[in-house]
Amino acid sequence: MADTFFGYRRPDGKFGARNLVAVIPSVICTNDITQAICRQVQGTICYCHHQGCCQLPLDLRRVTDVLINLGKSPNVGAALIVSLGCEGTDHERMLEELRATGKPVEIIRVQELGGTSRAIQAGIDAAQRLAMAISGMQREETDISNLTMAIKCGGSDTTSGMASNCVIGYVADKLVDLGATVVFGETTEFLGGEHILARRAVGGENGPVGQKIYEIVNAMETRAKSIGEDMRGGQPTPGNIMGGLSSIEEKSLGAIVKSGHRPIQGVLDYTESIGDKKGLWIKDAPGREPEILTGMAATGAQCMMFSTGRGAPQGFPSMPVIKICGNPVTYARMEHDMDLNAGLIIKGEKSIEQVGEEAYALMRHVLSGRMTSNEALSYFGSVDIFCLGPVI
Repeated sequence: MADTFFGYRRPDGKFGARNLVAVIPSVICTNDITQAICRQVQGTICYCHHQGCCQLPLDLRRVTDVLINLGKSPNVGAALIVSLGCEGTDHERMLEELRATGKPVEIIRVQELGGTSRAIQAGIDAAQRLAMAISGMQREETDISNLTMAIKCGGSDTTSGMASNCVIGYVADKLVDLGATVVFGETTEFLGGEHILARRAVGGENGPVGQKIYEIVNAMETRAKSIGEDMRGGQPTPGNIMGGLSSIEEKSLGAIVKSGHRPIQGVLDYTESIGDKKGLWIKDAPGREPEILTGMAATGAQCMMFSTGRGAPQGFPSMPVIKICGNPVTYARMEHDMDLNAGLIIKGEKSIEQVGEEAYALMRHVLSGRMTSNEALSYFGSVDIFCLGPVI
């Protein structure tokens, strides 16, 4: 089996697993208009979020950067920006940077057009033009080294760390060895295991990458303490505890297994894209699904492998999310939301390596066009951007 997949070649040389028109609201105020446009035009997806105005300048820059990088995703073939006209995000910079990619890009400005109904009509017309413009693109075979895969675990229980996370770790190692890129995050779930990750950093625990790992974990915990709270009141979650995880340290030890065993090349900020970086990377991101999935898609990942034990069904609009279920009982109960049953490892029917190879083969099919369960169900509306300051 050749280590390739079939993707859409973009002007920057990247290959997309999907060929979508991204309709991007520059601010929460245009979410309803964005949704109305997407309901009418096939081949479109929307990134509805809750940010874009009345935030600190730092966060407005973060939101702008993330929306730009979502539009730059290899899975996006064209983009339509929906601007209100008075938002805090820099929609003109969004337009300029997205057009510089060589993709077809348009913008509508609601206030200039005269309001909601006129903006919806103009947006439908623009989205239709964009969808038709990219609809004839054909997939091309490309080497797996052109892949960036994101990884995450959610709805975890004891089987996550013993089965599904191990499967993803196997795939992560294989991809890195083949010259691809893997990105993992959930800084919250490094706590108690950060020293293990730091020792895997390029340059060692005391090098700049190792020290950066300690830095992001300390900053995450300090953020909770700054408002007088102990993060351990929210992690593990009630569902994690019901699933048998007794502490954040135990959860972290299971969570970091999904990163495999290869050296960690560096740490990306939440807003950063991966560019041409190779190997295994960390993205400093929270564990909650809407924020980390958004951050990973903004990285430029063409797909994500998502481990779950209790059953987490959601995906992301432009990034196929492959659900690897570690709990055989959950898989039987939620089969229509899951993509692969790693619970067979728990039952002793298959090895980690066997399921790992199945997961790798499934991923190649998904990259080449096969739908994931959440895509087929249109369960992918969870989008939000991780901000640092208050709404003001």
